[in-house]
Amino acid sequence: MKPFVRTLALLPLALTVWIAFSFAQQGRAQAVTEIGGQKIVTLTRTVASTTKPEFTSVTVLPGRGMEVLQITANFPGKGNVDVLASPDLASAAKILDQEDNEIGGRAYTMGAAFLVPYPNRIRGKLSADGKTITTEWEGHTLTLPANSMGRNPGAERHAMHGLILKAKTDEVRVTDIPGGQQVTGVVYAGDFGGHWLSKTDLDFTITLTAEAVDARIVAKNVGHEAEPIAIAWHPYFNLPSGDRTQARVRVPASTVAQVNNYDSVFPTGKILPVEGTRFDLRAPAGKPLANVSFDDNWSHLEWKGGAVTVQVIDPAAHYGVNIEGLSPEIRTIQVYAPPAKEFVAVEDQYNFGDPFGKEWGTTDTGMVTLKPGESTKWHVRLHVYVPACAFARARLP
Repeated sequence: MKPFVRTLALLPLALTVWIAFSFAQQGRAQAVTEIGGQKIVTLTRTVASTTKPEFTSVTVLPGRGMEVLQITANFPGKGNVDVLASPDLASAAKILDQEDNEIGGRAYTMGAAFLVPYPNRIRGKLSADGKTITTEWEGHTLTLPANSMGRNPGAERHAMHGLILKAKTDEVRVTDIPGGQQVTGVVYAGDFGGHWLSKTDLDFTITLTAEAVDARIVAKNVGHEAEPIAIAWHPYFNLPSGDRTQARVRVPASTVAQVNNYDSVFPTGKILPVEGTRFDLRAPAGKPLANVSFDDNWSHLEWKGGAVTVQVIDPAAHYGVNIEGLSPEIRTIQVYAPPAKEFVAVEDQYNFGDPFGKEWGTTDTGMVTLKPGESTKWHVRLHVYVPACAFARARLP
């Protein structure tokens, strides 16, 4: 009998089973190389500084519309920190490959899913079978998956968060760049499974360096008629301390969209000033989340240095992340932060919620119109840092 087997034979049965289970789980985690039918891509780099935070890895899922599952950053004295709130690879594979629905809605419950050709909610007439809604854009009828609804009795089904949550990516390439790595890929979205107008190609570029993680999408109308397009992503930013109450958020915006409630979260069409309300998050050190709930859309954004910068700050962890929107087409910021969760989702998006809704009247809701041959570019950059003493010691207002 081999020594390892002989040792196992001497252990109590319960302990033997536990050890066997642990080895099986480790093997399973190591075996996860694909999600969504395509190989997982992990960009990595070696830490160069011992005095300041640096990004160290980005995990991307080409089989899920280039979703970013995880980002890590090294903080001196702490080691690698998860920037995103997301399950490990084995758990993510189980959720996304075994438990998800045909629309792929579980993708936007973790990591950072890309949302194209529409972020947020779209309302419309529900089909008899309850599977689709119809809405209109400039005289054209759009039929979209009714993939979401609130939890309250009688909640209205609606379309949510785009049509690439289960998209495959072609021409995936990883290249070394100065100080890091970069992955590119193309989603040939066409008419998004018959739900959209014209035809669209989506070119993705995700870049890892010590100082930044950049995510870029170029959407090009390669068809023969005009189409509306909006782009965003849905990153869940981790709060490393686990103490949501003291975590702070800064959103440089002077207005917020009124919603009917926090179950359906449908806009009423009114844009309200944040001055003097709980939605005023413009203070230089941000505002503590405390036990306040947010699922709101800010607009009239303040741009400085060519960017609109949202900050998520965790003073107890001496941790901060800046989310820089760099495309002028980014008109609104959606923040989702439920009190029972230890994350803050910050969505840089082109549009208001329900952009085709009649509640908006003549308001420009942020959808970009692409004529045949035209393109639009979405670009967001992340930075991590140790907050200044003023941030870390700021008193709760």
